[in-house]
Formats: sequence, structure tokens, C-alpha cells
Amino acid sequence: MSDVAVSDQESGDYVSSLARGLEVIRAFTRSKPSMTLSEVADRTDMHRAAARRFLLTLVREGYVETDGKYFRLRAKILELGFSALASMDLWEIAQPVLNDLSERLSESCFAAVLDGTSAVYVARAASKRVMNVGINVGNRAPAHAVSTGRVLLSGLSEQELDDYIANAKLEKFTPNTVTSKVKLRGIIEETRRLGWSIVDQELEIGLRAISVPIRDRAGNVRAALNVCCPSARVTPEEMRTRVLSELMEAAQRISLALPG
Repeated sequence: MSDVAVSDQESGDYVSSLARGLEVIRAFTRSKPSMTLSEVADRTDMHRAAARRFLLTLVREGYVETDGKYFRLRAKILELGFSALASMDLWEIAQPVLNDLSERLSESCFAAVLDGTSAVYVARAASKRVMNVGINVGNRAPAHAVSTGRVLLSGLSEQELDDYIANAKLEKFTPNTVTSKVKLRGIIEETRRLGWSIVDQELEIGLRAISVPIRDRAGNVRAALNVCCPSARVTPEEMRTRVLSELMEAAQRISLALPG
């Protein structure tokens, strides 16, 4: 264990103000993209004065914008993650495969990684269709309600999955959203066995998606490869046959190209 990992908060190396500032950034979610000062203070368990200082600092640095009442993240916030993503050879390898997959299926394709309780989309290939799925690089989605999230959760250790299930807040987005922790656990275990996941209109009505894992040479799940499309265009049966076959082949191409 490294020295950094031991009692960080008790040492002089821990900057609590930075940690609290990051809490403010993480408070903004897909379901709460815009909040008042009071809402931010409540979600971060801060005094209003402290939350205000952090928010106004982020506004001044260009990461947050406000109309005087509501605050929301600006696109500049993505820069904080792009430098890390750019250094990962996985995405250089994955992008041409995603482009080819999107061309073959005429659908939008994505790659995502797990960040806490969210799936974060880190690569994208849009189809040439008029109707496209509105997911962009940097977007986050609650892991329990999307196929990428369930594939990524299936790659966790038993202890990590236990911790996730114990602490997750399973928000209901549509009538189809699974909010039972027992049922979700069963679905994740089934995803482990099958090696793929289909989610049908659980995050948004009219949206159907299928995902498979991208594994490294050791068999660890590094990311999830995803095809997402309007439910009126592709049936669940087509997802399980034609789309799944193409998706698994693409994931295998990426996995085999990863350095050992």
C-alpha cells in the first residue's frame, strides 16, 4: 500500500477544499442538470455560504454558468477528463472499430466506462440517419438504467458489486425502469453469464440499447461497447441476433488489439 493511500485526510497532503469543490461538480447529474444554490448546498451537505464560494469560483473559471438563480455545468468541464482519455490507447484502438460498426449497422455506437454509479460515454460513432440518438462524449447515465452500466457492473468483483447494490439509489425514469435491488442484482448476474445486456426503454421511452464488454488480455472488463437506437426501428429480436453478432465481433476486435 502506498503512503498516499494511508490516512490521506489526516496528512498535510489532503486538500479538503479541492475535495469539496469536486463534490459540487459531481452534484450535477442527468436528472439534475440545473440547480439553485440551496439545492447544491443540500446535495453536497454544505452550508450555503460554502457552496456559493465554490459555485462562483467555478463560474469565474468557466466550468459553471448561472442566470443569477440557477447554476449548470458548462461544456468546459469535459476538459477535465479529456486529457486522461486521450492518454489511453484503448480509445485510439476503439474509434475506427466503432466507426465501422456504425457504418455496418446504420446505427449510433458508443463506448462507456464506469465512474462511481454512472456510465460515462467516452467514444461515439454517429449513424448517417436523420434520427440519431442524442448521446455525446462526456455524457453520463445512471448505471442501473442502461445496458452499458449493467455490463460494466457485471465486471465488478463480488465485494464491489455488493457495495454498489447497498449504496445505489435506483431512480425511476420510465415505467420500465428496474428499481428493485434484488431484481437488478439478478439482471447483473445474468449479464455476467450471457456476456451482453439489452435495456428496453428504461432510461427513456422510445430508446432501446444493447451492450457487450470490452475485455483486456486478462479478461477484465475495461469498457462497454454499445449500440443504441429508437425502439421503433430495431426490435428486441433483431438486437439479440443481427446487432449482437456484429457487436460481439467488434468488441473482440478491440480486445485483441489491446496491448498485453
